[in-house]
This record gives sequence, C-alpha cells and structure tokens, in this order.
Amino acid sequence: MLSAYHDDEWGVPERDSRALWEKLMLDGFQAGLSWLTILRKREAFREAFDGFVPEKVAAFSEQKIEQLMGNAGIIRSRAKIVAAVGNAKAYLAMRENGEDFSAFAWGFVGEEPIRNAGPVPAKTALSEEISKALKNRGFKFVGPVIVYAWMQACGLVDDHAAGCFRRAGK
Repeated sequence: MLSAYHDDEWGVPERDSRALWEKLMLDGFQAGLSWLTILRKREAFREAFDGFVPEKVAAFSEQKIEQLMGNAGIIRSRAKIVAAVGNAKAYLAMRENGEDFSAFAWGFVGEEPIRNAGPVPAKTALSEEISKALKNRGFKFVGPVIVYAWMQACGLVDDHAAGCFRRAGK
C-alpha cells in the first residue's frame, strides 16, 4: 500500500484546489499517527466526509460530528473532526474572498516544485510561513510539520531520493 502510494501519488504535483484541501485534511488527521493508518482509512474518510466536498463538510452539524465520533472507519478525534469542519469554512471563505486554494499554495513555491537535496527535514521556514498563513485564515491542525508533509504529498516540494524514478518529475 505504501509502495503504491509512493509510486502513484506522493510528490506528484496536485493543482486541484479541492484535492489539495482534502490532502491537507488527511495530513491533519495523521498527526501523531502513521501515514499507513490514514491510507488504510482513506476511503472510509472520503465516505464519512462526503467526498471532502468543502460545501458539504462546512455544513456538518453537531449531530453529524457525533455520528463521525462513532465511526470506527476513521480517526475519532473530536478536535480533528471539528477542525476539518472549521477548515472547510475557512477554505470557502478564501474562495468567497477571491482566493483560490491552489493558487494560494503554489504561489508560495513560485508555481514549481522545490527540488530538495540532502536530508529530508520535518519542517522548514517555508512550511512555517504557510502554516502561519493558513492559521491567519482560520485553519486548525496545520502546524509546520503537518504542512511540510502536505507539501511533500502534493508535490510542492520534491523530496524523492536522487535515484528514485519519481525524482524531478520523472
């Protein structure tokens, strides 16, 4: 499962705003857990969160949150679930203010993936900057370590090893 994720998804530049938001939400749920746990639960998350359609998630009621708390197919952290609902509202507020989420994300890297060499960091000055910008827009569970993992997953940075077939957009 991890190999397929690496080979087919991780580090592939994602430009779709909704997909970028979904990946950021999943990275938030991953905090403190292994990514394999999230991959195993990803389809259950997509079902539970109505396909990660921000308009639908933003409308989740307290009753829906309680329902999610009983869903063994997902990570049942009230703080993370509530954050995802709030993050859907923040995403929609950005859009209503004329700020496209993809343009926001890719603007930090000059529209092209940053190609790193050497040891892979847990966070960078740039992930700290993006984290702060997201928090200023009302997002939660978007600390610099989570943001860096998201940047890697979405191809904003390329941390593939030098010999990897995925290195530098291969």
